[in-house]
Amino acid sequence: MKNKYVEIYHKLVKDIQKGEYAAGGTLPSEHDLCARFETSRETIRKALTLLSQNGYIQKVRGKGSVVLDRDKFEFPVSGLTSFKELSERLGQSFQTHVHELTLVKEAEVCRQLNCQEGSHLWKVVRSREIGGERIILDKDFLRQDLVRDLTKDIAETSLYHYIENELGLDISFAKKEIVVEPVTVEDEEFLDLNGHDQVVVIRSYVYLGDTTAFQFTESRHRPDKFQFVDFARRTKV
Repeated sequence: MKNKYVEIYHKLVKDIQKGEYAAGGTLPSEHDLCARFETSRETIRKALTLLSQNGYIQKVRGKGSVVLDRDKFEFPVSGLTSFKELSERLGQSFQTHVHELTLVKEAEVCRQLNCQEGSHLWKVVRSREIGGERIILDKDFLRQDLVRDLTKDIAETSLYHYIENELGLDISFAKKEIVVEPVTVEDEEFLDLNGHDQVVVIRSYVYLGDTTAFQFTESRHRPDKFQFVDFARRTKV
């Protein structure tokens, strides 16, 4: 016989799939679910945890159990895809807002990018709007000696298009780290968080074809809008 919480989980999944609880809406409170299923709060919490683990809901402070949109944007983890390329592929309306474009000295980033001590880096802070919501915050550091003459127009359009087509550099590969972190004051200022208190963060060091590191990026994503995908092939030995 199935555990009670598993039965409740499957019933709620069916309700979500039938549209009884729409994406962006909330499930009934734990108290109301206890009454509906005639069970304990502990059992309901186990069912809700299972829903969260399988991508049906997100627990949001002050809101409860928010139903997630199962048709999330697919973000290719292994690729080097610019925001403009991703948005055009998704067929979504998009806009980039440039909040900062300055020359800075960041000793640790410079060390990771093998810059000479005291070198300047471009710091570019941009929020990305898709479908009317700002759901990505990108913070980029680029070597000024390699990436020259950045302007706000270039940052709003596409850094990679400028680097590859105007500067003639060969962007080749990246090392990436993916973590989940609490939102920051900067996230709250520049993103439409919609009650979420965590973001998915992708940190990348990007290299040219000759293995020169030229860019560090921290890309912060609202968790309900993306699923991070990869393609893997088994190699027989």
